[in-house]
Amino acid sequence: MSGVVIIGAGHGGSQLAVSLRAEGFAGPVTLIDAGADLPYHKPPLSKTFLKSSDAVPQMLRATSAYDEAGVTRLTGTVTAIDKAARTVTLDGRAVPYDDLVLATGARNRMLPGLASAVNVHTLRDLADASRMRGALPDAQRVLVVGGGFIGLETAAALAGMGRQVTVLEAAPRVLARVAAPETSQRVEATLRGLGIDLRTGWQGKGWRHQGDRVIEALGPDGEIPCDLILVGIGAEAETALARAAGIACNLGILTDGRLATSAPHVWALGDVAETPHWQADGACLRLESVQNATDQARHLARTLAKGEAAEFRTVPWFWSDIGALKLQIAGLSDRANRRLVRADDARLAVFHFRDGVLVAVETLNSPADHMLARQVLEAGRTPPDEVLMQGAAAIKAWVAAVA
Repeated sequence: MSGVVIIGAGHGGSQLAVSLRAEGFAGPVTLIDAGADLPYHKPPLSKTFLKSSDAVPQMLRATSAYDEAGVTRLTGTVTAIDKAARTVTLDGRAVPYDDLVLATGARNRMLPGLASAVNVHTLRDLADASRMRGALPDAQRVLVVGGGFIGLETAAALAGMGRQVTVLEAAPRVLARVAAPETSQRVEATLRGLGIDLRTGWQGKGWRHQGDRVIEALGPDGEIPCDLILVGIGAEAETALARAAGIACNLGILTDGRLATSAPHVWALGDVAETPHWQADGACLRLESVQNATDQARHLARTLAKGEAAEFRTVPWFWSDIGALKLQIAGLSDRANRRLVRADDARLAVFHFRDGVLVAVETLNSPADHMLARQVLEAGRTPPDEVLMQGAAAIKAWVAAVA
């Protein structure tokens, strides 16, 4: 018996490896990691890890957890999948599988004019973070290209370290793809309060190079000098291995509701998977979040261990720590057609509705609202506007009354 082979040891792959055993899977479990490091938490890399030269990565679980679960950990690069023989090629040798799980994640996008410069960075894994941290002592002026989660988290952290930070965002506001204008406005005010030079609607005219470094961004109002650049403009799914094997892909590896790909006995999960979503009327979505990856891993573990046929369905949620702001989002708001806003000096809650039904809630510094949002979204309930506007205590009482 060849058992389950998992390619990719991020949050999803690592979770699946131990969850299989917890669900009673008796066969071999092999976890293949391209890097030699024990699987680690990625969110702290843009914050606490950068701030201290003594900081070490936070492991997802100890070595003993894999040993106790009977997981075989292999390091190396998988270069091919043979669907007929049910093997993968790992550094030139064949590794057999009964079921194969692709948890290969995503890779950061890069701007063509910056790709070869030694002082240009992206931030996705430990190697990226270590390289950037090593460069920070010689970098006082930092440019952050991109006003999404990674860019803003890092910008706030660097400003707190005394760096002169400029954020360049092409959209009219930060977080435009994921958050309401009210949330963007609060985040922008916080960033500017940290001394960050925030430039939205940025229309760049290029870059000035000096040898193998970029020394200035060229814009409509002149030049912005820089010592270091972080590019945070999104990511693309790592689908090359699947495409080469003839597995159906779009923006990610396409799966059905059970996370099965177009190839027999091959599954996909996490950032690389493009999966039908109940909040998108069954359309396939690729969601990048730790929660989505770990929830899919737990679901697939039940499928592989017990033969369960249920489709994956959960309320997606996301978070980002930007300076003193904790942004939390439950549900998907991109198809909403109405929103309701509750705000005070310390907190913000934005409720998104689609045709009268609550579909998403985003909050700043309001964890009670966030947890209740996940609860009501999972139950498919929509509290009245007057209840939502009264706050978390009123929502909790309403939930208890209708339960």
